[in-house]
Amino acid sequence: MDTHTAHALIRFGLGRRGAEDPPHDPQAWLAGQLDGPDPALAVPCHTGTEGLEAIRTFRQTPLPERKPETNPMRAIFRADTAATMDGIVASQAPFRERLAWFWANHFTVSLHAGECAALVHAFLREAIRPHVTGRFADMLLAVMRHPAMLLYLDNAQSTGPNSPLGLKQRRGLNENLARECLELHTLSPAAGYTQADVTEFAKVITGWSIVLQRNPPGFIFRTESHEPGAKTVMGRTYPPGEQGGIQALAWLADHPATHRHLAAKLVRHFVADDPPPALVRRIEGVLRDTHGDLKAASLELIRLPEAWQPLAKLRSPADYVVAVMRALDLPDGNRPAAQNVMATLGQPLFNAPLPNGWPDTAADWSGPEAILRRVDWTYAVSARAGRLDPGAIARDSLGPLLPDATLAQIGRAGSKREAFTLLLASPEFQRR
Repeated sequence: MDTHTAHALIRFGLGRRGAEDPPHDPQAWLAGQLDGPDPALAVPCHTGTEGLEAIRTFRQTPLPERKPETNPMRAIFRADTAATMDGIVASQAPFRERLAWFWANHFTVSLHAGECAALVHAFLREAIRPHVTGRFADMLLAVMRHPAMLLYLDNAQSTGPNSPLGLKQRRGLNENLARECLELHTLSPAAGYTQADVTEFAKVITGWSIVLQRNPPGFIFRTESHEPGAKTVMGRTYPPGEQGGIQALAWLADHPATHRHLAAKLVRHFVADDPPPALVRRIEGVLRDTHGDLKAASLELIRLPEAWQPLAKLRSPADYVVAVMRALDLPDGNRPAAQNVMATLGQPLFNAPLPNGWPDTAADWSGPEAILRRVDWTYAVSARAGRLDPGAIARDSLGPLLPDATLAQIGRAGSKREAFTLLLASPEFQRR
């Protein structure tokens, strides 16, 4: 395995799995993962419809009978999490997997909204994965209409003050989804929008809601909740009705500020904590020229010469846990539950504290306590390594990125467990 191959497996992937055959042509291997449908969609999981049915069941359950062990929403989350984690550890398309989770973090939905437990995995499968190699505008529309996002950011109950329902019940506007769409999902504050634009955009998407008392339950545009009349957002006027929201999202998705914002986040994630402006401009140019083609932007990422330089990013807890699982390639019965370890290390699955998702810089994950927790966990998981050879695992997982000094320390360790701890806690293994 040469350095180019090691970078493909680690910087753009999830780490080598055991002693699997490395790709002969790293760039072609990465590019090929963007062809065809996402193989992770073959992993059985609950649909958004089934999640909404679980929410309906829970809401209809009398309060005294609501118990954690019989909560249908949590049951869906547990089952889908186990299947998803197994799929990630075994993934044969790790670059595509990385992209899917990048976009899921960009469009964060979280268990902080409790009912989202029934929907977060369906959100990843239905709103994110089908569009990772498509147009950003299509992903944005799918996200904004998905029940998980509508519940998480409270748009399901947002009501136009002058709509029939608003006038009758004096229910009001909720600006959460509109604000986060402008600030986090598309333009960023650098575009110069105002609070008035946020309010008007919130009116544009009133009526974008969900219906549970229908078979099947799902997205609905509620005309009785929609603010009547045309609305103006950043100087552009949109007609009333659902079509106004669709037009607004299409404009936001293809705005130059959106291209710049997305490019900076992609370069930060895959190249450097402080994104080099020249690289951002290259990815921004691809998004501009292709009107938001995410496959084209992803292919440009792997063409950046700087993306093949020495690894400088720190693996987040989630990345780190998956990389350890893949390196050791433990049998199912001897593998710790990845989601539990992620929570222990500070990044519980689908549970980001705020809508801006998990941070993507070393400074956010490299505090002394956080690193100590990693070392403690690596010592614990090393006890499961059994007959594995730590030197062989070190060479297989890092290849030419493994310094002689680190390999020598592993060889001098007092036990296999200590040797594996030295490897998995080493700076080289924690970088991507």
